[in-house]
This record gives sequence, C-alpha cells and structure tokens, in this order.
Amino acid sequence: MQLVIRRYRPSDKDAVLTLFSSGIREHIRPCFHNAMTSPLYLTITLALCVTGLLLGSVFGACLLPAGWAGLIYCCSYALYTGYVREKLQTDMQDIAGNYLSRPDDFFWVAEAEVDGRAQMIGMVAVVAKQSGTEKYGELFRMIISPQCRQMGLGSRMTQTVVDFCKERGFSKIVLETSSTQMAAVALYTKLGFTHVLSYVKTDTPFWVVSLARVTVLRMEKHL
Repeated sequence: MQLVIRRYRPSDKDAVLTLFSSGIREHIRPCFHNAMTSPLYLTITLALCVTGLLLGSVFGACLLPAGWAGLIYCCSYALYTGYVREKLQTDMQDIAGNYLSRPDDFFWVAEAEVDGRAQMIGMVAVVAKQSGTEKYGELFRMIISPQCRQMGLGSRMTQTVVDFCKERGFSKIVLETSSTQMAAVALYTKLGFTHVLSYVKTDTPFWVVSLARVTVLRMEKHL
C-alpha cells in the first residue's frame, strides 16, 4: 500500500469530513461498554433487576435494567454525535481558514492507494498557541481509519506534528483526548506524552457527560 502524508487540499474536504464523523462516532459503543461495565453501573443494573423481582414481575426485572442501559447508550450517543455536529459547524466547516491561514498552523492528511484508488485514511492538525512568552503547539483532529490501525500510521502522523513543532521552536505539544480512547492514550504515552490533567468539559449537558462517565484527558510532550 503506497502511503503519503501531505498538506490538506480543498478537494479533500468531503473525504476528510466523512472520516472525521465516522472516527468520532466510533467511540459511542466503547463509551457505553466502559460505563456499563464499571462496578457502580453493574451494581445499579443488578439492583434494578432485583427491584423488578421484588415487585413480583419478571418483566419488570428485565425492563428496568434495559431502560437503564438504554439511557446510558443514549447519553453516549448524544455526547459523541453532539461533538461531531458542533465541529462540522465550526472549525471543520473551513479547514483551510482555521488550520492553514497562519504559518505556524497546519493540517495533514494521509492518503493511500488501495486497489488503484486514492483513499483518505488519516488526518491530524496542529495550531500554534501562546502563553506568556511560551509558544507551543496543540494537536487536533487525529483520526486514523480503522482498517489502517496497528500499522504505525498513528505514530507517523504524530511524529510529523512533533517534527513540525520542533522546526518552529515550540516548547511543547499539548493535546486532549477522552477517557474512552484508551488506544490513543497508549499511543501518545508510547511517544513520550504525559497525562497532566483530567476534567469534564463539553457543550453537552453536564448530566449527559456524567452518566456517560467520560472525562477529558490533557497530555503534553516537552520538546
């Protein structure tokens, strides 16, 4: 498979948005699974089942836990689909304007030739940030197509960002990911990023995020 990592072009927009949307929505099921298999939620599920039985209804013993699971799935779904909807209306609406209009910002795509056709298989962006006298880069929009994982593409694209930031004299690279994306956390840790902060921050209602049990993980790598 011939692979090239290159600068984003306007003609890439449809493929990039499709990859972005599917890549983010992919986290819905892991989010639901992680929440429902937590000790607290397993206890709640069991308690609802027992409550149904105590009320003398086998149907209730099934319905109450099913309703609880349905609520958690809806929260997981709302969290990630809401994120996609927001970003498609903001920075991803004008990728060139938001990521390529300044010399210290950039947006890369990974393109591979598969069966004689070019396919979009990855993306990543970096934006320059200033904090006092310190200038650093923030990594955004890292998405790798599922069929191309475990092939080192994530490492290559992250290293592309690292090299870009070093060339510009940035002091560090920061990024944010979610507690659901453990494969991404493992990748960044392997590449020298450290976890510095966990918090809850989203435009989705707080109760949705709380029920989905998702936290934002902030990581950074000093250059």
